[in-house]
Amino acid sequence: MKHYIIISLLLLFISFNAVSQKVFSVQHAHQADVRVFVVNYRHQADLCVYLVDFQHQTGRNDGKWFFTDYRHQADVAIYFTDYSHQADVNIYFVNYRHQAGWINKTKKYLFY
Repeated sequence: MKHYIIISLLLLFISFNAVSQKVFSVQHAHQADVRVFVVNYRHQADLCVYLVDFQHQTGRNDGKWFFTDYRHQADVAIYFTDYSHQADVNIYFVNYRHQAGWINKTKKYLFY
């Protein structure tokens, strides 16, 4: 029974970290897991993103991002495209934590 509890806690911890939003910006589109485009207005976005100061403040796929210094530290590699039609997801950067989140939830799977 003790082993079952330990394994359950370990799986819970792993699943919690698997959906965090530590991202790394790559230089080429073929290196990315997801291609994003930054839109000018909130209503154009699929996802509103708030940049946190520390990686422990990241959300669970809810738009709270932390940019890592190295690819191996990130959960998702992203590439910033020049045009909206090249992107998988359109994002809009918000100024407040409570504004972060998915507008178009059909694209949420891209960050798992």
